[in-house]
Amino acid sequence: MKVVSLFSGCGGLDLGLMKSGHEIIWANDIYKDAAETYRNNIGDHIDERDIREIPSSEIPDCEVVVGGFPCQGFSMANMKRNVEDIRNQLYKEMVRVVKDKQPKFFIGENVKGITSLGKGDVLKQVLSDFEKAGYDIHWKVVCAADYGVPQMRMRLIILGIRKDLLINNVAFPPLETHASKDKESNLKPWLSIGKALSHLPEPTENDQIPNHEYSKYKLRFNGHIGHRRIDPNKPAPTVTGRGDEKGGVVVLHHPNNHRRMSARELAATQSFPDDFIFSGTKTSAYRQVANAVPPLLGKAIGEMLSQNKIEIIEQENIRVTG
Repeated sequence: MKVVSLFSGCGGLDLGLMKSGHEIIWANDIYKDAAETYRNNIGDHIDERDIREIPSSEIPDCEVVVGGFPCQGFSMANMKRNVEDIRNQLYKEMVRVVKDKQPKFFIGENVKGITSLGKGDVLKQVLSDFEKAGYDIHWKVVCAADYGVPQMRMRLIILGIRKDLLINNVAFPPLETHASKDKESNLKPWLSIGKALSHLPEPTENDQIPNHEYSKYKLRFNGHIGHRRIDPNKPAPTVTGRGDEKGGVVVLHHPNNHRRMSARELAATQSFPDDFIFSGTKTSAYRQVANAVPPLLGKAIGEMLSQNKIEIIEQENIRVTG
């Protein structure tokens, strides 16, 4: 399907959607380095203007609108979060585009923290606004490790299906491909962070690997976010970005617990391929990685969308044949 991507960042979600067979025809992000990364790795179809200044008429028609609308105001890592944070209002731009373009589907992605903000009232308002735009809504918090990502990243996924499509068997949430080895399952075991990074040498051993620079910030082990000992035999804790493009990033310890991860290693923790190159400084690369949707989760979302498209076709055939 043809997809319009809002708040696309460096393109983690879009890369996954492309891997599952969809076509991204237009994307938007205001962060210059992320847009350059997107342009170099995915395509020239990214618009760097503020979405609030782009009329819906200038956005192409599509079958799907996706968007990881800015989450810093919702994030549990942001101790100053509150309901009035202006960044929390940017989802309304996605509602506006969805309402005006009326795609068959939309996908919203956000942090788990939005589910508890304002005692749940913020999420209720977000879902209500999308429903009023003409969509049946499905949502769930999923774990990226269940999709082959070597990271315990919990994310809210929202699926909107245009009300007139009348799908009987909705495919949601995305089908899991991996599971904890402690769980009885026929799925593959979670990918450990130690295994995910085992192919990358120490940065001092190979300085030709793109983005393989790391923060020299002194390690601490106090159990707090960013200062936790990493178990190489399990998925890593969540890669976390704090603040907007001017904010910081919580850079995880390497699974050997002897230094911080490099930007390349952090990207692998998010399931980016090694040939996906990030533009800008090391700090900017860290930030782009932290704010991204893991491509493997994006691929699972894309496969879910394809299954729902098949269901639409089948329902239409049934109605036509009577």
